Amino acid sequence: MIEACIFDLDGVIVDTARYHYIAWKELADELGIEFTEKDNERLKGVSRMRSLDILLEIGGLTLPPQKKEELAQKKNENYRSYILKMTPEEILPGALKFIRELKNNDILIALGSASKNAMTILDRLELTPWFDAIIDGTKVTAAKPDPEVFLKGAEALNANPANCVVFEDAEAGVEAALRGGMKCVGIGSPKTLSKAHLVVSGLHEMNITKLSQL
Repeated sequence: MIEACIFDLDGVIVDTARYHYIAWKELADELGIEFTEKDNERLKGVSRMRSLDILLEIGGLTLPPQKKEELAQKKNENYRSYILKMTPEEILPGALKFIRELKNNDILIALGSASKNAMTILDRLELTPWFDAIIDGTKVTAAKPDPEVFLKGAEALNANPANCVVFEDAEAGVEAALRGGMKCVGIGSPKTLSKAHLVVSGLHEMNITKLSQL
């Protein structure tokens, strides 16, 4: 029996990937690093500092910790300047409809995101009241594929992890869900997310019937 659904944010409920890409690209240009959208795929689902490390690896740069902290902060400021302009129209197709369907069927809902800006985004999208628990980057220490964020989500809902379904668009997130002993629905490409129990192109393809079949 499914007790709860735990959603990643970026790429599942809203597409902030382009804002992340623009902010990282601005930083890369400043550092003289060639950074492409393909490179940006490597940053999905991982922490800000790990993302910076990947960017520096691409550019063959090594920087002291203090400088890295400054750059990570600068990237976040650039990113926040974009997300502060977001509106509910940016919710991905079918996301709110599916969340409403879950609520109508008494299934608990949590957010499980590595983003430290998750609350800002949810507030801008007017989605905050729909969630029974919100676990974001301010409440966890381990990055995906560690299952911490999802296990804390289940704990906050008082739900058995085995009865939770995670919705994820990144390989690291799918791996985290599986490590946490949860079912996982991949949002995106079946080729990339082959370890998930079910893969759909977006939440517009989800409904209670498909969920109950997991």
